[in-house]
Amino acid sequence: MKTQLGHLTYCTNIHAGKNWAEDFEILQQHYPEIKQSVSAETPLGIGLRLSHSASLELQNEDKLAAFIAWLKAQNAYVFTMNGFPYGEFHHTVVKADVHTPDWTSAERREYTIRLFKILSRLLPDEQERGISTSPLSYRHWFKTQEDLKAASKAATLNIIAVLKTLVYIGRQTGKYLHLDLEPEPDGIIETGLEYIAWFEQELLVLGIPEIIAEFQVSAAEAESLLKKHLCLCYDVCHFSIGYENHREMIAALKAKDLRVGKIQISAALKANLKTGIEERQAIKNSFAEFNEPTYLHQVVAVKEDGTLLRYPDLPEALADFDHADVREWRAHFHVPVALSNINVLQTTQSDIMEVLKLQKEYQFTNHLEVETYTWEVLPEAIKLPISTSISKELNWVINQIDQL
Repeated sequence: MKTQLGHLTYCTNIHAGKNWAEDFEILQQHYPEIKQSVSAETPLGIGLRLSHSASLELQNEDKLAAFIAWLKAQNAYVFTMNGFPYGEFHHTVVKADVHTPDWTSAERREYTIRLFKILSRLLPDEQERGISTSPLSYRHWFKTQEDLKAASKAATLNIIAVLKTLVYIGRQTGKYLHLDLEPEPDGIIETGLEYIAWFEQELLVLGIPEIIAEFQVSAAEAESLLKKHLCLCYDVCHFSIGYENHREMIAALKAKDLRVGKIQISAALKANLKTGIEERQAIKNSFAEFNEPTYLHQVVAVKEDGTLLRYPDLPEALADFDHADVREWRAHFHVPVALSNINVLQTTQSDIMEVLKLQKEYQFTNHLEVETYTWEVLPEAIKLPISTSISKELNWVINQIDQL
């Protein structure tokens, strides 16, 4: 739906379809109820997630035509997609394999191009569309700095190949598509500052000559095309986990003329550890309730001197819970955005409200997407029926926007 801050939707990676037939059945089951609750009289967007196998199926003209017809009948539209998880994302151990295949591979490149070709068919001509993607790869797979640099270069070259495709699509159809890179804990690109450094020191350095050669444009025009088609996916949960200052980050991006493709509205868990012994034990026990085997739940702790401690997953963090001089934990577990507290833990909901205020102030993106993919692994005490849960989150965001 169109709000004063941009188009708002939810990401369908919350649903557990294994192929397009299941994905479509789930949408047909849940979307009408969500739309009735959130946007009964006006169009409501869908943040579509397609796995590799689902994307292959949706290349079929009959299946694509059936989906387009259903979108029209539902007064629905797709303005953003999630191209981060390639394979199965539910009912299996995902962990670091959420990055598999990574951007060093042809498989990731071709999957992403396939998604864009599907999205371009769904695209109303007057609206831009974007696809979020992995921050190159999982950094702990590379044991030396040389290996990490080589992976980053290979990944960047594959991304440039996708950006060339987006330029061609734009020239042939007039449709504006952008790839939205999503920094996250333990990605090769983990923070906003790392994104800016990568963009300037790798993407532009490698990409400008490629774009000049491909399209016979000037260096300035090549830089402009790269900045147009490669954007940042601002996942609020991920930036909050790293204790990043949202106002400073948005200002830094604007100063570099770097675009934000979408805001992923998401909340992490956090807790102040400067408490008594009993309170600390209760905090540890509460974090342990979120220690589940499907996804990575990285923890970033901040010490009294401001230095950060990074743990690759909750088990490692829980084993080091009594680390000296730690004053706060933040954990990568996407929890329902309408919750500010869960038991003795807090959420980073206030970060969402801050980013929405910045969006009102600067209008730095046109796309807003609630992303709480963890519904199936949430503790039962906070798990609502899935359509109710999604509707509650979207209505909470709408209410926050209306109060700005």
